[in-house]
Amino acid sequence: MHRIARLVAMLGLALGTLLGAGCATDQRNHALTTTLSAYASMVRWGDFASAQQFVDPAMREAHPLTPIELSRFKQYRVSEYDEGQGAVPTGENEARQLVRLSVININTQAERTLIDRQTWRYDPAAHHWWLTSGLPDLSQAR
Repeated sequence: MHRIARLVAMLGLALGTLLGAGCATDQRNHALTTTLSAYASMVRWGDFASAQQFVDPAMREAHPLTPIELSRFKQYRVSEYDEGQGAVPTGENEARQLVRLSVININTQAERTLIDRQTWRYDPAAHHWWLTSGLPDLSQAR
C-alpha cells in the first residue's frame, strides 16, 4: 500500500512540476504578446519616446536618445505597421520579429517603407521582455 501511495505522490509531484513549467511558458508567451502589442501601439502613434522604454535598459543607458534623434523621429508619421507572421522564438528567452513599417515624411509627404528586424529578450527575474535591437532606423526608409 505504501508503494502505491509513494508512486501516486511521485506522479503528482512530476505532474505538478510539468504544469508549473507549462505555466511559466504560458506566462512568458502572454508577456511577449502583451509587450509586442503595447510596443506596436507606441510606434503606430509615433510615440518613439515611450517606445524607447521597451528597449533593454543596458542598451538604453549606453545609447540614450538625443534630442536631435527624437526630433528626427518627429519628422515621420507611421502609416503602416505590419507584423506579418508575428514573433518567432529563437531560443528559450529570445524571439525575433520582422515588421514592415511605412512612414510618411511630414516635410515632403513622401511615404517610404522599411523592414524593422526586432530582437526581443526575456528577463526571467523581472518577467519582462526587452527590445535588444533598438528602435527602427528611419533613415533606411526608402
